[in-house]
Amino acid sequence: MRKIIAATFISIDGVMQAPGGPTEDPSGGFRFGGWQAPHFDEALGAALGEVFSKPFDLLLGRKTYNIFAAYWPFVGADDPLGPVFDRITKLVATRTPDRALEWQNSQTLGADIVATLKKVKQSDGTDILVQGSSDLIQTLLANGLIDEFTLVVVPVMLGKGKRLFGDGVLPMGMKLVSSQTTPAGVIVVKYQPDGAVKIGDFSLEDPTQAA
Repeated sequence: MRKIIAATFISIDGVMQAPGGPTEDPSGGFRFGGWQAPHFDEALGAALGEVFSKPFDLLLGRKTYNIFAAYWPFVGADDPLGPVFDRITKLVATRTPDRALEWQNSQTLGADIVATLKKVKQSDGTDILVQGSSDLIQTLLANGLIDEFTLVVVPVMLGKGKRLFGDGVLPMGMKLVSSQTTPAGVIVVKYQPDGAVKIGDFSLEDPTQAA
């Protein structure tokens, strides 16, 4: 079975909106676009290189797809990711599946995104990497379709903005797979779902009168 992996930049308070630049997604009056860039260093580059080192297809919402399609085909052959993104399959969730996708090797998921992705996960092929796509991720989370999270936690608090974990998240336990910290204070952490949420009880066996 193919895994869906969400690889996401987030702030300490869980915002994932526009990490790459001021014009990436200013919707809702968001004014901190580019908050990730000052924290990029060689160690983070190496960690991200590991994320992209294995074969994968991309899964993108339409807005992120448009951003990528306007950038990655034009970065030049010297950029290690540009040719990779150009070559691989791009699966696109869009509310207008009849509109053409100009970037090569792109295909829509059709009207029923969840049903299509369930079939795709059962097919043979590489893992599927989600980048950005904050709206799409909420659909994936609500339907339990994400098999692994690679979270790049940047040491900033943004207050407002689109968040990775919205109100529709399914409760679940998580298992830590790996973690590392860069000199710039970025934490790259990998989690996998680990069944139901486990609970305990720290209350006293015999409650006091104060309780």
